[in-house]
Amino acid sequence: MANYLNYLKMKFQTKISLWLVIVVVCLTFAGGVFAGGGDLLNNDRGGVIKGIDASASTTSSTLGSVIGIDGKIPDYLTKDVDFSLYWKVLDLIKQNAYIKNIPETQLFYGSLSGIVASLNDPYSVFMTPQDASNFQHDLSGNFEGIGAEIAIKNNILIVIAPLPDTPAFKSGLKPKDSILKINGTSTENMSVDKAVNLIRGPKGTNVILTVYRDGATSTKDIVITRGVINVKSVSWEYKGVDNNITYIKMRQFNDDTTPLMDSAIDELISKNAKGIILDLRNDPGGYLQTAVDVASEWVGDQVVVLEKNRDGQETKHIGDKAPRLGDIPTIVLVDGGSASASEIVAGALQDYGKAKLVGAQTFGKGSVQDLNNLPDGSTVKLTIAKWFTPKGRTIDQQGITPDVKVELTEADYNKSLDPQLDKALELLK
Repeated sequence: MANYLNYLKMKFQTKISLWLVIVVVCLTFAGGVFAGGGDLLNNDRGGVIKGIDASASTTSSTLGSVIGIDGKIPDYLTKDVDFSLYWKVLDLIKQNAYIKNIPETQLFYGSLSGIVASLNDPYSVFMTPQDASNFQHDLSGNFEGIGAEIAIKNNILIVIAPLPDTPAFKSGLKPKDSILKINGTSTENMSVDKAVNLIRGPKGTNVILTVYRDGATSTKDIVITRGVINVKSVSWEYKGVDNNITYIKMRQFNDDTTPLMDSAIDELISKNAKGIILDLRNDPGGYLQTAVDVASEWVGDQVVVLEKNRDGQETKHIGDKAPRLGDIPTIVLVDGGSASASEIVAGALQDYGKAKLVGAQTFGKGSVQDLNNLPDGSTVKLTIAKWFTPKGRTIDQQGITPDVKVELTEADYNKSLDPQLDKALELLK
């Protein structure tokens, strides 16, 4: 990543903002819109947005994102603002913007997107009714697109994981690839939702991703033909000299994961499997409850993950299944594409000594998003807490460190070699 940042500085003359996003003002603004919208319309479109207390401590975690590089709160944030400013901007756009006849609903939804985006949290997003529908459709495991999970890390749009046997995977797209352009459009300051909308499209059509890969001296255009993505979240087969090692590949934690996992467990128990390899590589995550269900197959009714909200209050997510796999030697494969729910499962099994982790450091997506469905069909996906392993290890930004580090190199990839899987099989001999 450092190589890429140096590359950006050299090639694109990237400017670093002196101030970060104005979180507190926008949160107060949001409260005005949702809590008092009707009154605002009947009060000369006015209302007061309170500024920050100028005497507020600059060490406060709630103000950290509005503090400048000099450690001070910008003066303009300490002053009250009349909400009528919102309507003035709206009127200016309608009357003077070069692009004419923009639907007011588009401007309104754009303002809601801006409120959530001002949190400077890539996982908190406002979704229009269409975006919300697409999001739910994706979690069902069926959609049209390229079949890759993307995210923003260090303000850069990157690939978390291309799903196996999808157009993204076949094109050579890899975890941690930085996406600089989508069909020629720069991704600088682009939200994940917008990027997804640009990448998604009807089957048979092409999308061109301009990517940078760590260690490269230049960018590369990858042309991907979109297709229908039908992905079963769990598959399994038998490996080892005597085919007595059950290899379970988990691609995502979605609607079909628990029943498919049940089928895999029933079969491996009937075959008296000697060991299990749970492959969570390039698994971008999914539903929290599904992760708890999966981990519970090893740890039983113990704590699977700790959830801490912004006030420090802790919620324990506890498994409710019998530990059918608790006594079977298990290896979990992880890499930089293992994120979110994958990290919850990997961390829990590691904490309780139920599995050894083999591979590379995981992605580090340890935040909790709450889906708030609104009356018009839109949705606000909001980060409300952070995840920690049962022993209190933080997941967010840091990821989970494997017990046995084994890298999968470019040369291995090109030769279809898998030293991580080989090491797992070796450990289970």
